[in-house]
Amino acid sequence: MRARPYPTSTYFVSTADGRLPAMSQPIAAPFRQQLLDLVARIPPGRVMTYGQLALLAGQPGAARQAGAVMHSLKDSDLPWQRVINAQGRVSTYKVGLGEVQEGLLRAEGIEFDDAGRCDLSRYQWWPDENAANIAQRLL
Repeated sequence: MRARPYPTSTYFVSTADGRLPAMSQPIAAPFRQQLLDLVARIPPGRVMTYGQLALLAGQPGAARQAGAVMHSLKDSDLPWQRVINAQGRVSTYKVGLGEVQEGLLRAEGIEFDDAGRCDLSRYQWWPDENAANIAQRLL
């Protein structure tokens, strides 16, 4: 068995009824820490997407892993609710947190249309202009 090149921690995300989903993968500790650092900086009334968060944390395409980390934060002081899907929707309904997340975002002034989408061109946050420009080139 080959040693892993980085330390990992396993975070298992359960559904509302307590079952484990099919995708429970180890998440590298440095990646997790970068996600946490980014989430801590999202200002009230703004959002990031799971994919955007993964990209800026150095793992393009790791949106599901970013989502697993966000789910593990539901009882923390970090603003996990400010991370949504790429369509501008809350995607935590399937784990029983959708109404809570949407309510927290509405309380911060984020508006959702009848289809449950917020306008990412209005509410999406980038840490700085350089990050947005780099990300646009990569996407």
